[in-house]
Amino acid sequence: MTTPPAASRTRRPRVLVTRAEEVPGERWDDYADCLEAAGADWEALDLADWQPDTRIEDYDGLVISGGVDIDPACYGEAPSSYVSDTNAARDQFETALLQDALERDLPVLGVCRGHQLLNVAHGGSLLQHIAEREPHRARSGEDGAIDSGWHEVALAQGSLLAGLFDVPSLRVNSRHHQAVTLDRLAPGLRVAATTPDGVVEALERPDRRWVVSVQWHPERKEDGASQRPIFEAFVEACAATAQQDG
Repeated sequence: MTTPPAASRTRRPRVLVTRAEEVPGERWDDYADCLEAAGADWEALDLADWQPDTRIEDYDGLVISGGVDIDPACYGEAPSSYVSDTNAARDQFETALLQDALERDLPVLGVCRGHQLLNVAHGGSLLQHIAEREPHRARSGEDGAIDSGWHEVALAQGSLLAGLFDVPSLRVNSRHHQAVTLDRLAPGLRVAATTPDGVVEALERPDRRWVVSVQWHPERKEDGASQRPIFEAFVEACAATAQQDG
């Protein structure tokens, strides 16, 4: 019997995407579309279906999606008057999955809340509220939809993101009111992008295979194809994991 070529024996990487409460403007299908376009199979794990002993040994990568605020109790602070929409069960759910992925050295992509969770899970904290409405905050449009803010981020030289885009800065969407700042950065993480007003918009963990988080939403279709390199690089790292594991 003829042995099939190596390319035909390589399976598509499998990616796990976290999913919890419904959030206005959060479109779960956008994550799926980006992952599929980049060459990955995916599955959503809902908070309601998670158990504390859940492990992700059957997957090649993890996406931590956007959502509600992280409870300040996770980093030892009382909530300010601006923090009211939290989900302690989700904090536990995604932190446990993240720790499992890091222990297995699986590729991780954190988006918005996922970016903030990466920092908190490593011992950092968050600015609980950005006072200025623009440019970080989303706003209600004339048709009742929630429109993104937009701003520039400077990419750190030598970062994974700088290598992906080969430009010094990017224009990205913005839909958050909590933030990672330089004075709240967790040990072991490296800043990959910042705004002119000092908000840390992307993080990396350099001692792992591929761990990147971004404060913006690269999955949203309002960005067109401009953010595609992030998903392509993530899926490429997942494919390397799949190949290694057979």
